[in-house]
Amino acid sequence: MIAEKKPNGQKAAELIHDAASCQVAELLQRLNTTPNGLSEDDATERLEVFGPNEVGQEKQHGWFYRLWVAVRNPLVVLLAVIAAISFATAGGPSDYIGGVVMVAMIVLAVSLRLVQETKADNAAAKLKEMIKVTATVVRDGQSKEVALQQLVPGDIVKLCAGDMIPGDVRLLAAKDLFIIQATLTGESLPVEKNDVCDTRKNVSPIEHTNLCFLGTSVESGSATAVIVSTGAQTYFGKMASSLASQQTETAFDKGMKRFVWLMITFMAVMAPAVFLINGFTKHSWGKDTFLFALVIAVGLTPEMLPMIVSVCLSKGALAMSKKKVIVKRLNSIQNFGAMDVLCTDKTGTLTIDHVILEIHCDVFKNESEEVLKDAYLISHFQTGLKNVLDRAVLKYSELHKELSLEKYSKVDEIPFDFSRRMMSVAVQGPDGERQLLTKGAPEAVFARCTCFTSDGEIFPMEPILAGNLIEQVNSLSEDGFRVLAVATKK
Repeated sequence: MIAEKKPNGQKAAELIHDAASCQVAELLQRLNTTPNGLSEDDATERLEVFGPNEVGQEKQHGWFYRLWVAVRNPLVVLLAVIAAISFATAGGPSDYIGGVVMVAMIVLAVSLRLVQETKADNAAAKLKEMIKVTATVVRDGQSKEVALQQLVPGDIVKLCAGDMIPGDVRLLAAKDLFIIQATLTGESLPVEKNDVCDTRKNVSPIEHTNLCFLGTSVESGSATAVIVSTGAQTYFGKMASSLASQQTETAFDKGMKRFVWLMITFMAVMAPAVFLINGFTKHSWGKDTFLFALVIAVGLTPEMLPMIVSVCLSKGALAMSKKKVIVKRLNSIQNFGAMDVLCTDKTGTLTIDHVILEIHCDVFKNESEEVLKDAYLISHFQTGLKNVLDRAVLKYSELHKELSLEKYSKVDEIPFDFSRRMMSVAVQGPDGERQLLTKGAPEAVFARCTCFTSDGEIFPMEPILAGNLIEQVNSLSEDGFRVLAVATKK
């Protein structure tokens, strides 16, 4: 049964281990759910118990907190102390002028920073509202798209290629499911998952073959799963909590602290030195000598510096905003300006960010409609993500009608993996004949082919021909082409 309060970390870890080893019916009973999913009322109640499905939510600080952050700037604090001393030792109205100037500079600097950072926070919040991640969940027996934050333990979710895993889930059914979990393990290769009970003991949760975790994604295949843990109780959530720390100081913060301590050191040395020198040379140890030493300390303080710094940082933030960059904290402007080299991906800036199909040919570079048809069937029926090459092939929509795709059906699929460097789709045609279609890296496909076709005739694949084909591929690659090989077998 679902507990009436959030489980602690130990109970959450035990729950995910138990979910891997127990039978589906038993797990659904423990989570108090059914294959038809939760009702909307149950989901609402559980959302109140477990909270939003979020690993970490940035606190929306009010104006008072932002004011406090702006005021606790070391230079502002130093000026405030000096201003307080000036007011405390003032002998008349004219002596208040220095303190009033310092207070005015403090107010202007803090106000400018507060206004600028408030605008940046509001702009960033509006951008976040534009980004919504959803998952396909079964509620009351009906599939629907629900925001990721609204999911709760016990929800039944549908997964397909490209989906983010919406929580720590146990697979109920899976078909050729490959998961990318590099965020958790650092492994770049996708991992195959299935819905078979995993009764192994003393293994890490991430090693269970029937569990998928928040923070990972589906590369290919499809599955149905039940959510076991959400939010901070997930494997990813606990990892994020353990790595959470205070924000590191920027170069500006470190430099400002060094400057303030330098000023304090000067004051700590100069004020007593002036007091002692006046005392020993003029034999005056009274109030006037003390006030004169204090004036020296006050004179060393650059009253305009906080205002100048805030104006300069704000000017930098405004310049960045004209380039469509939001600077949430003014202190980070110093780090932006300190960059010597900025590396960024050129895709979409120097190119048009999509591939155009130029050539579909046989091994003798003669145009072949059969090659295009086979490539189209593979791209159409594969469950994996459609990459730029697939989209270029599928752009030939007239083939959809010409092939009468409704008469074709997919029998099975072998998803792409990085050891084979190929993916295959088994298709049944209108006449009932089954055909295995494969596409992949040319050198991997050529190595597995025994024959080739040209003008409707079949010829044996000689080793010397395979070598010539690799040379053709290299030549095309040097001309800027991306080359795929297509093979077929009855």
